[in-house]
Amino acid sequence: MAASPSSLQFTATPFNQFHSKQVPKHATKWGTIRCSAASPSKSYNITLLPGDGIGPEVISVAKNALQLVASIEGFEVAFEEMPMGGAALDAIGVPLPAETLNSAKKSDATLLGAIGGYKWDKNEKHLKPETGLLQLREGLQVFANLRPATVLPQLVDASTLKKEVAEGVDLMVVRELTGGIYFGKPRGFSTNENGQEIGFNTEVYAAYEIDRIARIAFETARKRRGKLCSVDKANVLEASMLWRKIVTALASEYPDVELSHMYVDNAAMQLVRNPKQHMMTQSSMELILETIIMQFDTIVTNNIFGDILSDEASMITGSIGMLPSASLGAAGPGLFEPIHGSAPDIAGQDKANPLATMLSAAMLLKYGLGEEKAAQRIEAAVLDTLNRGFRTGDIHSAGHKLVGCKEMGEEVLKSIDSKTPAAV
Repeated sequence: MAASPSSLQFTATPFNQFHSKQVPKHATKWGTIRCSAASPSKSYNITLLPGDGIGPEVISVAKNALQLVASIEGFEVAFEEMPMGGAALDAIGVPLPAETLNSAKKSDATLLGAIGGYKWDKNEKHLKPETGLLQLREGLQVFANLRPATVLPQLVDASTLKKEVAEGVDLMVVRELTGGIYFGKPRGFSTNENGQEIGFNTEVYAAYEIDRIARIAFETARKRRGKLCSVDKANVLEASMLWRKIVTALASEYPDVELSHMYVDNAAMQLVRNPKQHMMTQSSMELILETIIMQFDTIVTNNIFGDILSDEASMITGSIGMLPSASLGAAGPGLFEPIHGSAPDIAGQDKANPLATMLSAAMLLKYGLGEEKAAQRIEAAVLDTLNRGFRTGDIHSAGHKLVGCKEMGEEVLKSIDSKTPAAV
């Protein structure tokens, strides 16, 4: 089954101009997977970060998919599994060990499962699993986070929105990842003139940070439907005023992309109220066709707004367990991860949905390694598996077969082995 543009074949192309790749030199500690194809002409090193909760379960499934498509497409992959998050805190005492960051830096791409859990919630900030994730993003210098949100025809009834609202939604959130209030200084705790304790953070952006994320967003929109919505709070925040000024100035370099602006509060409302618009057109005297005019196609926004809006957009699809993400920088390896959390309540019970991680592996192949055909194999196999009626608990409905994480992964592997990918 070939993935269509309205399903899982994400229409933004690899950012080769932003993301350099080199054939790696294998280190002896990498566990190499020998492919069945004779004399592979290419080889890649991939760092695996299973993390916490359901992370190890979904990473195991995605690793199997990567091994299989590499074998079919005739290239070699080598994996190094490293601790991160709560697992690293328990084993080593820090959320991101230096060895883990070094492994990720020297790899061709890094695949992350999930981090965090109740066990570490009361830790001091520098000892929280989430601090390790921020450190990893900063260490890899990945500043652009791409999060697609696509409502698949097979899962439209899983959305909490009305079918007529959710059906056909296919958007991409481009989130700035290494600036803004999550990293801005000054930050901390103090007391005010009345002796009351205060906490403070700084929302700050330099012009170059806005310029580079905006360019990636324009390029993404250009390869999709040519519509870009920049989300800010320029009626209140000076950082957003600068954001809007720079994004607007860049628009002249992309005359084929239609740029619009929206305040973040309105964007949050519109995403669930009307993520797409409809227009009826009469193509003949006898036939009336419905054409979907997307209100949202590509969205670009800052770190904190993107964090919130991308999670909101994910729920339009029916389950956060279906959505992948890619984090890219100007050069060096990218970071790929599902957007769901560690789900400690179901960890170790074979209940996790592995599809978001498998689709993150597809994004790794497409954006990180430039292996488009291999990525399409995974995307098409996920669709085929859903077409055959297999569902994990988060997306299950009457008339479909309820399966666990391992069996869902096995069914996707069967489809990978039997399906021909869409033409590039």
